[in-house]
Amino acid sequence: MKGFYSLLGIVYMVTTSFYLSPKKAIVKNEISTKKVEKVAEAKSEKTTNSVSSSEELYKSIPFEKGHELNEEVFFKALTGFENLKKAGLLNENAHLLTVCDFSMSSNTKRLWVIDTEEKKVLFNSLVAHGKNTGEEFATNFSNTNSSLQSSLGFYITDATYNGDNGYSLRLLGMDKGFNDAAYKRAIVMHGADYVSEEFAAMHKRIGRSWGCPAVPRDLTQPIINTIKGRNCLFIYYPDQNYLSKSEWLKA
Repeated sequence: MKGFYSLLGIVYMVTTSFYLSPKKAIVKNEISTKKVEKVAEAKSEKTTNSVSSSEELYKSIPFEKGHELNEEVFFKALTGFENLKKAGLLNENAHLLTVCDFSMSSNTKRLWVIDTEEKKVLFNSLVAHGKNTGEEFATNFSNTNSSLQSSLGFYITDATYNGDNGYSLRLLGMDKGFNDAAYKRAIVMHGADYVSEEFAAMHKRIGRSWGCPAVPRDLTQPIINTIKGRNCLFIYYPDQNYLSKSEWLKA
């Protein structure tokens, strides 16, 4: 009989060991909730700090009046720039960011080369889009060979060479499906006589390339020599398909 009661005691201990009193269960739930809240707060604080530092950087850059880079475009360019660094595709100490805002008229200076470390604009220039991308304004983009269209997205600048268009800079497209065929398509930065205010005054727009971001002849060497050798170039247009799919724009 004594053995029977001992057995009952063991069974009771085993079955109740998995039971939490209501008070203990509430405390445990409160601890779990607090942990989740802390993680959410940390993520929110990190995002806020990132946005804040981006805003501070933008405000500290003395853009020429009337030739400012759009703030939202800058934030997107900076996000991709930092993500390319994290992926090891740019050097950790890379500090040059080149942005082409193809939502603007081609008759305006819509290319900026920015030194994010020195917080200054090194170049602000005209830049051409592809012949089949649009007239004065860009509207259509492609990653297809012989399309004569510009390609959206992030690029890494590569080596220089002298070709049919003179001194040129090879570009490596980093956005799959959007510009990763750039090297095969020979999409490069080069100089062109049709990228000038004189040409625009005569034809109501600057000339167009075969898809390359062509720059004025007198700025070709200075710009290319500044940004060559694994620096970031971002060609922007408010294309929702691209903006929602680019892996480099994810915060």
